[in-house]
Amino acid sequence: MSADLVHPGHLNIIAEASKLGEVYVGLLTDRAIASYKRLPYLEYEQRRAVVEALKGVHQVLPQDTLDYRPNLEKLKPDFVVHGDDWKEGVQRETRQQVIDTLAQWGGKLVEVPYTRGISSTQLNYALKEVGTTPDIRRKRLRRLLQSKDLVRIIEAHNGLTGRIAESITVEVNGVTREFDGMWASSLTDSTVRGKPDIEAVDITSRMTNINDLMEVTTKPIIFDGDTGGIPEHFTYTVRTLERLGVSAIIIEDKVGLKKNSLFGVEVDQQQDSIERFSEKIRAGKRVQVTDEFMIIARVESLILKQGVDDAITRARAYIEAGADGIMIHSKEEAPDEILEFCRRYRELPHRPALVVVPSSFDTIYEEELIRAGANVVIYANQLLRSAYPAMVNTARLILTHQRAYEARPHLMPIGEILNLIPGGK
Repeated sequence: MSADLVHPGHLNIIAEASKLGEVYVGLLTDRAIASYKRLPYLEYEQRRAVVEALKGVHQVLPQDTLDYRPNLEKLKPDFVVHGDDWKEGVQRETRQQVIDTLAQWGGKLVEVPYTRGISSTQLNYALKEVGTTPDIRRKRLRRLLQSKDLVRIIEAHNGLTGRIAESITVEVNGVTREFDGMWASSLTDSTVRGKPDIEAVDITSRMTNINDLMEVTTKPIIFDGDTGGIPEHFTYTVRTLERLGVSAIIIEDKVGLKKNSLFGVEVDQQQDSIERFSEKIRAGKRVQVTDEFMIIARVESLILKQGVDDAITRARAYIEAGADGIMIHSKEEAPDEILEFCRRYRELPHRPALVVVPSSFDTIYEEELIRAGANVVIYANQLLRSAYPAMVNTARLILTHQRAYEARPHLMPIGEILNLIPGGK
């Protein structure tokens, strides 16, 4: 079982199992659960402590994968007791494997009827409505990195896009896919205010968006810190974000007036020296209060046509300075130089989290990034880029026809938008 939220259904299964003998509970680890649905709210050790304390439980064993066979072959139990709700969906194949494995020594599968009126989905939804705390949210990114092959992040520039990042899911071949967290982008924060992406929006103003996101979401937030400013100012930014519950800040190794990286060498952009940028990282790490907060260094060498050798040299230096991760960026449409950097990065003796942002090279699949060794993928601006053309089209339709009727097929029904946000009635 997962036992993230222990409910009467779990207690009923344990009670039925107790009638058959000593009860050993195979408790799914965070990584096992995250392989087919969301990361559990409680960490494995917390869930283990709860299950061990339940009446009738003799011992708890870690279940590292969705494949039960290793534990079964170790224990050779007379019975496996499980809820009968695994006959369909992602666990159907696992169920058959259990039956076939038990047959090797004459074991039997006992299935307990699903407890009606108990819905994990509804319980999870209720938890999200309650919200979370800064401490729980802050550490969630590190937990995700430990539990998933690739952490999937999408930009959120206001509370509405935060709700999209929080709630949108799709099911593919029985596996639920969702976004793991949000990217507070300086580009989108500036654009929604009608300002250029040159750090014209100050940190205090950007905190308004962070607060809007935190009021309506529970997932971790990664903050786009641009250059980070001078070290003396950067330390205050780190303290503020950490206190609010933000999980990480990403800062780029450039100096001077900030220009968006996707301009590349078309505009004047100057890379910081390794020594100065490393000292900025060290200054940020010195003022951290918790171990959970992450400072991730964004290497701009490929953007500025300095090559993979320079990028690797800088990555190594920033890691030695204490960076908790490296973000590598490119404006090329083909992912070749990114993949070459990833290959070289895997050869480093110490490799913290590797972050990629496929804005230009968007033909690459997540599975390719996993094979290359990436740990985090950030979809950094797609929500805003899709919203703007839709709004422009609607405005043009109204001007053209001098009424709103022709725009109706492109709009949400009024009733739906009134009910979009809970609590409106």
